[in-house]
Parts: sequence; structure tokens; C-alpha cells
Amino acid sequence: MYNWRRMVESQRADILSLRKQTCLPWHSPRHCESEKTRYHITSACFEHKPIIGYSPERMADFEAAMLQRVELSVQNIYAWAILPNHYHVLVKSIDVKKVLKEFGRLHGSTSYRWNGEEKLRGRKIWFNSMETSIKSDAHFWSTMNYIHHNPVRHGYVDKWLDWPFSSAGNYMREFGRDNAEKMWKGYPITNYGKDWDPPEM
Repeated sequence: MYNWRRMVESQRADILSLRKQTCLPWHSPRHCESEKTRYHITSACFEHKPIIGYSPERMADFEAAMLQRVELSVQNIYAWAILPNHYHVLVKSIDVKKVLKEFGRLHGSTSYRWNGEEKLRGRKIWFNSMETSIKSDAHFWSTMNYIHHNPVRHGYVDKWLDWPFSSAGNYMREFGRDNAEKMWKGYPITNYGKDWDPPEM
């Protein structure tokens, strides 16, 4: 939700300044872009087993493979976080079915390779992917914050930048720490993902 009424004047000035810099409307979500083009996509390993996190090398390889595969079907990849047993990606696409098909191919290839590496042919690795359509710019920025905060939320690191398998470093370089902090305060995650992504996962 938009928190303008709860902000003090200095917070409002900071948010207005940032919205001007990023070409967003000053006081409201952007309406010129179809809200059916931005998606938060997530998928978990079957029974939340840490199969992606088998080794740091596997996590790095999966991150690279996921980005390469997703680039084939999206206009933009805004954010991502790869964790030992699930991942989150925020994308822009005019054809979400095509994006999900690419994720299906990624899941198929990684399942085959990882089961071969661990000599566990036939093991189920992935649960279905889930896509959520972004409803507004406020929803978009809260999702961005949620994805980058996810490794902290699950207790893997204390700070966003300490987690190597996410876009947090890119985000900080592009927006700067001060702007990232303003967006964190302006678009808090509050109970985002509470029911479907418990911290103990």
C-alpha cells in the first residue's frame, strides 16, 4: 500500500525526489504500462529440499543458466534471488506462458543433470512455478525489496549484499545505497509472502 499519509515531510521529499529521478509519477502508480506485463515468478524444490544448494558451484551454475534461459523470453529481468531450495525472479514479458515454458525447460535440464550427478535418477526435484502479475508500481517496488531481502529473511546472511546469488549488487550499483534505502522505507515488504514463503523454508 502507498504510505504517503504516514510519512513525515523529509520522507515525502526523499520519495518524491527518487520518483522524479526514476521517471515515475510523483504521487501515484504509473498507468501507461499494462499491468499484465510484469511478473513475480517463483519456484521451489520438491518438499523444499535444498537441492539447488547442493554446492556453491551448483548455485552459481543455476543462476547463470536461469538468467540465460529467461533472457530468451522476457523484455527485462528486474531482480532475482537464488536460494538453496527455491528462487524468485521479477521480469517484464508480454507472453508469460512463453516465460513459464522456458522455466519448464530449465527445470527439465537441471533435474536430469543433478540427478545424474547425485546418482538419483527418477527423483522429483521441482514443484510447479507460480507467477503473480504485478498490480501497480507500489507492488513492483515491494516485490523488488522482497526478492532482494529474501536471503536475509531466511537467515542465510545479515545483509542483502552478502548473498552472492542475487541481483542485489546490480541493484545497489544502479540505484545507489541512498536510493535503495528510500525505496525500502517507501515500499516496505510488511507481510509479503507470509503464507507461501515461510522463513524456516
